[in-house]
Amino acid sequence: MDFGVFSLMGHREADKSSSQVLQEAIEQTRLAEDLGFGMAWFAEHHFSNYCICPSPLMMVAHCAAVTKKIRLATGVIILPLYSPARLLSELAIVDALSEGRLVIGIGSGYQPYEFDRFGVDLATSKEMMREFADILDLAFTQDFFEYKGKYYTVPSTHISARFVNGFPQMWIGGDSEETYRLAARKGYAPIFSGRTEGVDGLVRTRKRCEEAFRAEGVDPSRMPIGMLRPVCVTHDKQAARQFAENVRYQLRLAGALRRREEIMEGTIIVDRPLAQDPDVDIILNTLPIGPPDVVAERLAGEIRALQPEHMSIYFQLGGVPQSVALKSMELLMGEVKPRIERALGPLSKIGIGFPAKRAPRVAPASAAE
Repeated sequence: MDFGVFSLMGHREADKSSSQVLQEAIEQTRLAEDLGFGMAWFAEHHFSNYCICPSPLMMVAHCAAVTKKIRLATGVIILPLYSPARLLSELAIVDALSEGRLVIGIGSGYQPYEFDRFGVDLATSKEMMREFADILDLAFTQDFFEYKGKYYTVPSTHISARFVNGFPQMWIGGDSEETYRLAARKGYAPIFSGRTEGVDGLVRTRKRCEEAFRAEGVDPSRMPIGMLRPVCVTHDKQAARQFAENVRYQLRLAGALRRREEIMEGTIIVDRPLAQDPDVDIILNTLPIGPPDVVAERLAGEIRALQPEHMSIYFQLGGVPQSVALKSMELLMGEVKPRIERALGPLSKIGIGFPAKRAPRVAPASAAE
């Protein structure tokens, strides 16, 4: 397994410019490459300060020009909000710009606030994602393809740009049986966060993934998985507590947007307690937050139990200062990772191994005409 850095690009402070938010994500990506992280992820959300980045592909394209070897991932593309005709070509072009370093993360979305403004029904999002996944296969396994489904129709089309090294790694985000079963059918790797849960909660999620894979007739022992975790490595107790409070803040915003209960003060979503609001002390005592020895012990426990292929990390959430995020990245690779490897052995030996190229999977004949 390897570590990655996840840029949510939230905007908690009203006086912080969009440019500064994006430049901080770019700075983290460049540092991640220097430190030896395997991947940099870029989020996608729309119309709120929860995340100001509407296009992870634009971030990948930019960061491809300022890095050389780190893989660059979409975290995640919300497929129902895209036209297949445009997205297919953009994926291949961005892969070419990055010289084959693109990693494709997809999802169905969950925020009604976004879907309403795109004129898309959130209730149909998973069906739309399934059709889009079939279109992806057809578009890059044939010179010309066509598709006729319930939500998408594509006449005979050739995607002129092609992937540099064959189909990129495909990851899928979201915690639902439909999502995990699609992953099993398509050969995608599921990635999930566990929110503020500890090892037991993460293991329960992994078991749900395994059950979905079995239901699709796929051996779950061949299931690569990814984890998305908030991590703060710091010797400063105040900084640790501030990070935990920002984790709770981000969860509050996500919960409000999920339930269509967001309240705006100007352009900023109001930070309101959830019905089951996590306590900051519980977050501090559960998540990998604190000095290197504490973080190493907690991460080692999660890695031992989950055996992930990849762990992507939020170093910056809400109003966490950039200086804290950058220092945390340095400490993770300089002091935490060596401790984990002393406990578990080389991280490169953990996980089942992600295939370098995904085998083509063409849509069923009934879906393509």
